[in-house]
Amino acid sequence: MSKDSSIEWTESTWNPVTGCSKISDGCKNCYAERMAKRLSAMGHPNYINGFKVSCHEHVLELPLSWRKPKMVFANSMSDLFHKKVPFIFIEKVFHTMRKARWHCFQVLTKRSDRMAKISARLNWTSNIWMGVTVENSDYKNRILDLQETPAAVKFLSLEPLLGPMPDIPLKGIDWVIVGGESGPGAREMKKEWAAEIRDQCISANVPFFFKQWGGVNKKKAGRLLDNCLWDEMPIIDFELAEQPL
Repeated sequence: MSKDSSIEWTESTWNPVTGCSKISDGCKNCYAERMAKRLSAMGHPNYINGFKVSCHEHVLELPLSWRKPKMVFANSMSDLFHKKVPFIFIEKVFHTMRKARWHCFQVLTKRSDRMAKISARLNWTSNIWMGVTVENSDYKNRILDLQETPAAVKFLSLEPLLGPMPDIPLKGIDWVIVGGESGPGAREMKKEWAAEIRDQCISANVPFFFKQWGGVNKKKAGRLLDNCLWDEMPIIDFELAEQPL
């Protein structure tokens, strides 16, 4: 399954893996789980197993058919480094990302321990961005794992931001995204938490992207932080070209 995305920091999603399981505080109100249940009820073939981890061979080469260069969020409905995703399938996903060199792929994980363990066995190219989700200071170790990978662009998704994040280790980090939780049961993100992270990014010269305040009505809450829209992103340092005919 893939589609144009409403996620503010990407353009499309691509899901050769679907399904996941909860491992930390940020997973409590998982949007992907809610969506997977709806898609399963609608009879979507990729969600016949609901939110159980499933690999979809038939989706692997889909980005090769997209001629226009895109920012692609890989596995928005799963975690590529989940223990139930075989290493050989992760290799296949990386093979497609390398082959589709005209796209930029954004990979995001909470399972930084497995990512760090196998990253040296993967073939990284400059169009593969690697990020970790860190919802509060209890999970800063994920950042340290990310810093050890050979990814050309390393980014942090501090969403849903559930607590203050002082003294973020930003060495080697190329981008920081901050956002509040949205949807049913959304937990509050305090302004001072977001502002402190923004100020750390400014001091470290790291691009800062403020995604949303969140809440039950995220559109009404908006995206302004101190009356400014923060849409900074890393400079893409590889040549995006049309797919060869």
